Amino acid sequence: LRAEGVFANAQMSPRHIRRFCPIDRECEQMLERAMTRLGLSARAYDRILKVSRTIADLDGAEGIGAAHVAEAVGYRSLDRTYWT
Repeated sequence: LRAEGVFANAQMSPRHIRRFCPIDRECEQMLERAMTRLGLSARAYDRILKVSRTIADLDGAEGIGAAHVAEAVGYRSLDRTYWT
């Protein structure tokens, strides 16, 4: 990512997200349920994936797992609770 001028996961473009934030079917279904339940936009979906990637990085994980997605969704839920 650094070669492309990206120094933080928050700077990833949709193209980078597709490349560096793959999720399995279980994670995808979890994220889709959260999107529906919380009424989130496509932009929020991308943001949750970026946060999930950061959580996975901090965890030392190669890929994004269900626990990483769940934690990122939890942060998004808190954001909506306290800032809307």
